[in-house]
Amino acid sequence: MAVSNHLEQVMKLVLDNICKRFGQQLVLDSVSASLDTVHTLVLIGPSGGGKSTLLRILAGLIPPDSGCMTIDNEPVLFQEPSLRNHRRQIGTVFQAFNLFPHLSALRNITLPLIQVHGLSESDADERAHEILKRFQLEDHSRKHPAALSGGQRQRVAIARAIAIRPRLLLFDEPTSALDPEMTAEVLEMIQELRHEGRDFVLVTHQMGFARGIADQVGFLANGRIAELGSVEQVFNRPTSRECADFLTRVLKY
Repeated sequence: MAVSNHLEQVMKLVLDNICKRFGQQLVLDSVSASLDTVHTLVLIGPSGGGKSTLLRILAGLIPPDSGCMTIDNEPVLFQEPSLRNHRRQIGTVFQAFNLFPHLSALRNITLPLIQVHGLSESDADERAHEILKRFQLEDHSRKHPAALSGGQRQRVAIARAIAIRPRLLLFDEPTSALDPEMTAEVLEMIQELRHEGRDFVLVTHQMGFARGIADQVGFLANGRIAELGSVEQVFNRPTSRECADFLTRVLKY
């Protein structure tokens, strides 16, 4: 049950006029994008620009008010049971870890494997131990989240996300609650997943990391994708004034 270090994944993602309101606030305003290969898509932009909301729609956690999304030419239907099946194929890591505080690190990983993905207790334990060992977390397998450092908690959350063998990984500001040393631990883990060839979408304010890990960068502001392109194009030759002004501010110091 070893995890392959050379995943052959090529995922196509299309967003077509995705809109989302919360009350009177328009959070996503006709978001459209077409990516023949996702690989590593990093979303940047000012706070409140719609990045996290878009990620939650990608994860199937909230529905758009209008618009549609297709993955590998298959439409994602925002209704059960289709949506439930979609969620099973997406690994999501949040900034606040979202671990069960009353469960050990090991049990945080095995529970969804058993309850959602139908693995037996022994198969779930085997898969969880394999992943914990791979990421130097096995010594912490019996610890509850309160006994772990922030970096360890986030690495367990990432281990839980990849344990389900998802077709797509989503990271929502995975280092925002961490100090620099713990941030480095988590970013190294994400970098390793990238080297495997995994497809993922990452929301981050870490511009250096975004620049180093992304294959493609999307800039979101005011609920719209104002820029979408390669790292070199977005960071060095942005075509939108909003993106150019944002990068000038955040890269100034």
